[in-house]
Amino acid sequence: MNRVFRDPVGGTLFPQGSVVCMGAFDGLHRGHQALVRQAVADAHAHDLPAVAVSFEPLPREFFAGEEKPQRLMLPRDKVTGLRQLGADAVGLLRFNAAMTQMSAEAFIDEVLIKRLRANAVWVGPEFRFGHRRSGDIRLLRDRGLDKGFRACEIEGVEVGDVRVSSTGIRAALAAGNFDQVEHLLGRPYAISGRVVRGRQLGRTLGYPTANIRYGHYRPALQGIFAVRVHGIESGPRAAVASFGTRPTVDGVEPLLEAHIFDFDGDLYGRHLAVEFVEKLRDEQRFQSLDDLVLQMRIDDAQARAILGVHPGSNSLKNNRANA
Repeated sequence: MNRVFRDPVGGTLFPQGSVVCMGAFDGLHRGHQALVRQAVADAHAHDLPAVAVSFEPLPREFFAGEEKPQRLMLPRDKVTGLRQLGADAVGLLRFNAAMTQMSAEAFIDEVLIKRLRANAVWVGPEFRFGHRRSGDIRLLRDRGLDKGFRACEIEGVEVGDVRVSSTGIRAALAAGNFDQVEHLLGRPYAISGRVVRGRQLGRTLGYPTANIRYGHYRPALQGIFAVRVHGIESGPRAAVASFGTRPTVDGVEPLLEAHIFDFDGDLYGRHLAVEFVEKLRDEQRFQSLDDLVLQMRIDDAQARAILGVHPGSNSLKNNRANA
């Protein structure tokens, strides 16, 4: 099936019924994974499609106005991740002014019952929905008794003694604690996308880069990083990356630029994933391009040392991300 739908109201999409899980799913961390897998297992047990419902933009982005909150994952990666977890369909419901005025009761009637024919609805702990966030698991259970669907809430997921949450992951990213991020996500943190043409300034400076746009979203980390790039060959390639607005050249939109060590090839249009390994420094504005190049040479050497790569050899040392 693998369909994606945006409209919260309209004709019935699953006449035979469905099992629904709902959440923001920003980052698709271990808690999100547990929720989706539970819904998928329920759907399989009842021979129904599993439907993951989220919102775009995220509600906190809509209400934030110009000061956008940090985002862990782009919409396309969220859809891909939900499908990989077993969702047969993904709803990225348009979160707009009309959605903010929809009562929780109307959301249940219009979206869960009429649109999705929900046989069961799964949510995470403390999930809220509807106008003024008035809908919760209690309301779902009450309405489910009347409307004929089951409402289920999973418990929070902990790794060690740490509660898994998107907020905790953002804090770990800000601190450069990628080991903690990996524990909470269940995988290394990476950003993926298609390589686009930039200003080609890096090439003129001797450091050509593969550029991935982050759109109008605000990333959860910025700076200069030692990274691994997946999607070029069968294994990852070592690289140094800049992620931010490029203050030295008066950039505005966030751009992920990865300089892949000892690589000479055309990557335009290729879909790559950039895995963050260690932060080297924050972004900074340099007085001249010469000063920038001097710092880039330092960054290059530091990233090579971290990744265990020497000039002329891009083989990666066998550490936590490659074990």
